[in-house]
Amino acid sequence: MRLGVADRVPVMCQLALGHYFLHAGLDAIEIWHDTHAFAEALIRLQQRYGFDGILINLPGRDPEWRRAISRMERQGDERIVTWKNGWHTTAPDDDNPHVYQADGTRYFPSFDEVEPDALFYVEPHDLSSITHPFSWGFDGVRAEPGRDFFPPWHYDTIREVVRRVGADVSVHGEIFSPFTQFMELLDYTNGLMALMDDPGKVRACLDRLADGAVALGRGQARAGAHAILISSAFAGAGLISREHYSEFVLPYERKVIDGIQAECDVPIYTHTCGAIGDRLDLMEATHTNGIDTLDPPPLGTVELADAVRQTKGKMFIKGNLDPVNTVLFGTPDDVRAAARGRLELAAPGGGYILSTACSVAPAAPPENIMVLREAVEMWGTYPEGQRT
Repeated sequence: MRLGVADRVPVMCQLALGHYFLHAGLDAIEIWHDTHAFAEALIRLQQRYGFDGILINLPGRDPEWRRAISRMERQGDERIVTWKNGWHTTAPDDDNPHVYQADGTRYFPSFDEVEPDALFYVEPHDLSSITHPFSWGFDGVRAEPGRDFFPPWHYDTIREVVRRVGADVSVHGEIFSPFTQFMELLDYTNGLMALMDDPGKVRACLDRLADGAVALGRGQARAGAHAILISSAFAGAGLISREHYSEFVLPYERKVIDGIQAECDVPIYTHTCGAIGDRLDLMEATHTNGIDTLDPPPLGTVELADAVRQTKGKMFIKGNLDPVNTVLFGTPDDVRAAARGRLELAAPGGGYILSTACSVAPAAPPENIMVLREAVEMWGTYPEGQRT
């Protein structure tokens, strides 16, 4: 994967964070909040499943994060971490934690409150979740836009994983697209309404958020990431039209990709969920090097044979294996048959990575996931003259 030459189809799935919580053999609180615990969880499951790559989909953490805790307790199937500033985090055993303010509400600024010039990057997975103006953790100190916005520890997980397994495994960083950052900042209903209420202000916000995404991507590449994923999950036809994609997504993702690659020689690919069969051409126009998920019906609208015809020789593609009906609810034989079908369609000529379409669900049986490595070794090898 990293060198662009393979003797078989690579296999690499994005795992839901809840899957790490349930199956890595580590404490879920530690995995979410601690750099070293998350790095260990990533490596354990990569090795268990035989993946050729690791997606690092949480940032590095402040090594002093425990000092901010007031107390921790269990309530039913959740744990509650109360912080010294009065906020608290609810942490399910199998899903992403959520942060609440002292009054019990989750914070999202109104569109009127947001000034484009005050934006740089929105990290929804920060320990304190969404803040505006943005601050890291719970000290409330504003992170000033520019070269010092990201703290040094932000890249620690990438550095640790690359140091430990980077010689053998392709290590990928993740950045949020400007559009996703905007949606996360306002919450989705308010974010979508803003597209209609004041599109000019939205474009100004997206332009600033693209600057931060460029800075983050360059930092990840310098920290050793072999590839970078742009998480653009909410840009499919289930949420926005082709016209809105062309206006609010395409130019800003192109700015991010071109900006990173102007200084860093790193492949960049795009993760967009759901109904994207009608916009693969628009995704190509962002200058992305690859497309991830390719959700098949009924989850999405991508027929793999059509995607191969549209992208062959232009971009690599990754995914199309149904993570719900096949991997979560199916049997190893179901997964094996589905994987063989994808390989027969997409492997010839190269440019395909076997993967579930979207994230592997928290409760997906590990034995179903392990079948994927078996499948590429059985049906995904390339003859010597066709390696790519």
